[in-house]
Amino acid sequence: MKLDLKPLAQQPGEVLPFALQMDLSHMEWNGAKPFAQPICVKGQVSNRAGALELKARLDTVLSLTCDRCAKPFQRRKSLDCQTLLAFELANGESDDIVELNREGELELDGLMQEVFLLEMDTKNLCSQDCKGLCPGCGVDLNLEKCRCKRETDPRLAVLAQLLEPEEPEQ
Repeated sequence: MKLDLKPLAQQPGEVLPFALQMDLSHMEWNGAKPFAQPICVKGQVSNRAGALELKARLDTVLSLTCDRCAKPFQRRKSLDCQTLLAFELANGESDDIVELNREGELELDGLMQEVFLLEMDTKNLCSQDCKGLCPGCGVDLNLEKCRCKRETDPRLAVLAQLLEPEEPEQ
């Protein structure tokens, strides 16, 4: 979706609302396809005393896999975006300001996709207290206890005996 911002730049105080849905279901992220639902984008570009400001809210539900226990789960992802827009940048590039194309248009899909992907979490957990899988027996530690027998290094066997409960004397 392209937004033509030339008319808005001529009218201080005016607002141009927009809404779109981005389908990223084809895109892989960390070896999975978490974008099963479209990303809903709602926002506006406003002319504030000659400066163009974009504000948007991005919202979706991600289909993820827990990085600890490998169970699939869903999580709502919402974020707010705010940036300034310019027809031309004085020094060529800026991290804070988005430059419009030569026709004074903003390629909204590309910008919103970039904003959303930059805010994706690098680690996904089904819950903050997820215990994960036992590396030895593979059991889900959220559901049951580990079945591994702890092997003691023979060099430390004497010390391990100190940790064993004492039998009561008779």
